[in-house]
Amino acid sequence: MTKPLDVFYEIPCLTEQSKQLSGIALQKKWFKSADKRIIGQYLQKFIDYNSVQFKFLGVQPYILGTDQNTTLTFRSSGFIGSIPLRAPDTGKQIGDFVVMPRFTGHDRFEDYIEILDLLGTEISPEITDSLPLASGRNFRPPLYLEAIKFIESLEKLTMRPWQKFDNVEKVSSQPTGQINWTKYINNEYKVENRLKFPVRTNILSEFHSEYAEIRYVFDICKKEILSANTPQRIKNTVRNRLSFLEERLYHHKPKTTNRIIIRFSDSPTIKTCKDQANKILNFNLVDSTAWRVDFSDVFEKFVQYIFKEAVKETGGRLYTNFKFHSRSSKHYAWELKHIEPDAIFQKENVSVFIDAKYKSNLYNKFDQSEVLKKEYRHDLHQIMAYSSFSKTDFKFGFLCYPSDQIEIKSIQYKNGINTVTNTILILGVPLKKDSITNTKRLLIKELNEIERKTIIP
Repeated sequence: MTKPLDVFYEIPCLTEQSKQLSGIALQKKWFKSADKRIIGQYLQKFIDYNSVQFKFLGVQPYILGTDQNTTLTFRSSGFIGSIPLRAPDTGKQIGDFVVMPRFTGHDRFEDYIEILDLLGTEISPEITDSLPLASGRNFRPPLYLEAIKFIESLEKLTMRPWQKFDNVEKVSSQPTGQINWTKYINNEYKVENRLKFPVRTNILSEFHSEYAEIRYVFDICKKEILSANTPQRIKNTVRNRLSFLEERLYHHKPKTTNRIIIRFSDSPTIKTCKDQANKILNFNLVDSTAWRVDFSDVFEKFVQYIFKEAVKETGGRLYTNFKFHSRSSKHYAWELKHIEPDAIFQKENVSVFIDAKYKSNLYNKFDQSEVLKKEYRHDLHQIMAYSSFSKTDFKFGFLCYPSDQIEIKSIQYKNGINTVTNTILILGVPLKKDSITNTKRLLIKELNEIERKTIIP
């Protein structure tokens, strides 16, 4: 029987302000022993009581109103995940707070897995010690997510030989090595067996027990990925890879295990595969605790990927995470020793600086929030600082934000003293795999236009 969901509240990431939750309604459902007359004090105690967990998930709670009209609202960041909460009146555990991906299809992790698979990188959920989630395993990353990661690590493992010495017994015509004399005596009465010596020897082979355990985990992953738990779109993208690995492991017989031993002598590729295999084996044994995934990292790599694809057609070169180091004989404690744009497009005398920000700006275009204004001002100053490294009088920078649709806006800042112009292009990028082609097409057009503007007569 499935454990009933026990969720305090669920919101998408990058929510500037959630729906307001009435303090009286919260008291009736969650804080039943709290005094209605001072419900605001209980809400503040609730925030303080769970401050560490809220901070871990990047959630900012706010109290609005007074007395009987007190309400609670939340602002979420670029993290998704789940945290357990406690009631302020009793200290007992109540429902979980869940932050889900903003882009969701039929399955909340569908687009996320497609993007990670495309980028060829692993961004694993970060887990912290906490109470077990009240919602159990319903709001943790699904098993098929871990299975996809195992398939990726197994593909790398099968690309190179993984052989180990196996001590086996074989029949030799000469009495050399470690001979099983007891077995020999039992058979040597026959003349034809007197020159058949059962010898134990070490043979280098890939058909060893550890590979058999890996095969066992592969069978678990294959079953999970092809089950009804996995979205059809994910199945379609992985099916051919499963077939390839099935053929590659055809002669390996699975060996049941609860844990695969990671040895000091294992190569990094083998260790990664074994570690992921153990996550699969332990999936249903480990209690679900607070976890999060930072989508800022996902979005940064996604933007870099799209620019790389565009640069292939425009020419030039893309530098990702290039560092500008400070040079000083003495550094203050608070000083930045380097600054690092997410990417730089370089072609002849053209330099374009790119910075990806996983923030809610383009989801709240007409919001008067001071927090949004402050964050945008910081982003703008940062990209203009990067653009200062361009040699030309025409300086260009891209500020990339997640958006529901592909969009671009150009803003020019002109220095009236020396006519230097800094053009900032705000690019809205949907964090979906099927948006790549159209975003790339738009980027190619913009980069060609930038190159045309910066041609020196």
